[in-house]
Amino acid sequence: MAAARKPLALRTPRKPRNPLAGRFPRWLADESGGRTRPVIFAVVLTLAGIGLVEVASASSVESVAAGINPYDLPLKQGLWTLAGVVIMFVLAGLPVRHIRKLAWPMLIISLIGLGLVFTPLGMTVNGNRNWLNAGGFTAQPSEFAKLALIVWGAAVLSRKEALLSQWKHAVVPLLPAGAVIAALVALGHDLGTTLIIMMIIAATLFYGGVPMKVLGVAGGIGAGAALVLAATSGNRMGRIFSWLGMGSTEDSQGLGYQALNGQYALASGGWFGVGLGQSRQKWNWIPEAHNDFIFTILGEELGLAGTLLVLGLFAILAVAVFKTITRTEDTFARIVSCGIITWIIGQAIINIAMVSGLLPVIGVPLPFISYGGSAMVSSLAGIGMILAVTRTNQSDRPSLRGRGTIRKPPVPEPARTP
Repeated sequence: MAAARKPLALRTPRKPRNPLAGRFPRWLADESGGRTRPVIFAVVLTLAGIGLVEVASASSVESVAAGINPYDLPLKQGLWTLAGVVIMFVLAGLPVRHIRKLAWPMLIISLIGLGLVFTPLGMTVNGNRNWLNAGGFTAQPSEFAKLALIVWGAAVLSRKEALLSQWKHAVVPLLPAGAVIAALVALGHDLGTTLIIMMIIAATLFYGGVPMKVLGVAGGIGAGAALVLAATSGNRMGRIFSWLGMGSTEDSQGLGYQALNGQYALASGGWFGVGLGQSRQKWNWIPEAHNDFIFTILGEELGLAGTLLVLGLFAILAVAVFKTITRTEDTFARIVSCGIITWIIGQAIINIAMVSGLLPVIGVPLPFISYGGSAMVSSLAGIGMILAVTRTNQSDRPSLRGRGTIRKPPVPEPARTP
């Protein structure tokens, strides 16, 4: 006799299947380059798109006040972004051995560019002499020097990998060349970029496998040099005292003016912001809001949700890149990828900490979002090199998750005895 069926009211309803359930954990566990490359592409292009929108919003008021076309800066940033994306795709298609060959030319060109800053071709902007101006075309050589130092340092350390246990081979010639680049940038009174270059040197040494004793001594020398640079500048010490709350009562109208109004912008954004393009602090309350302090305008217009979105995108970019790095056994590729992502994420952390009051104002742009053609092109070029390593890894170590099955070779049968 057939079993009685349960009444409809007693049946357990089946839960609808969530198509997104488990995808993110599976992506975290998967190390195939085919999954990480689209993520890196999407995150970088999304950050650049957010940057274009915010540059247009943050720069419009000051442009109108100066009698400039309010679309001038966004159009320039858009052209530089397009050029950077093209360079990113070109570099992403190169074999790693070709990127290695770019090491010395990139370093030499960067040193020449940093030296030309102190010639009549150099230009001073906001007290920093780190720009080149030739026929109306401006560029910042220090931004390209960051990438050049990473690639060149990776080429040197990977070639001397067996000798890095000896401190002389570990520090020469990387530290002298890095010190020259940092000194040239420091002579232009750009402390923020100098600190980023020191961070890049430390990251390159660390990922290259240099002994921790050597790295510790080099880090101590770098920290001492940073303190000397800060102590020998009245403006820098004033900013540090302002950050520590040691300034005068008029500090809100002095060195602390920009930082204080930047915090007002973040605080007034609330959960979801005042609306895109509706920032009030960009009305000359935050000088040059489209540069280093663009994150405050983003926080005011898009609120806490917008700032968390940007932070989440940077976090996803870091995870995707480091997942790619775990698959490579090539020392040069590992140092290049780790150095580039440390530079980008580290600079983003310093910028966000600076504008939110966790660090003193040192003038560091937010990667992919702040206005600046040199910074945009160099950052996208760095991502292109990471994508080149990803593509090489994918071709060298094909995934076993293809549609076809892997057939084992037939086992020969033992010979029969007559």
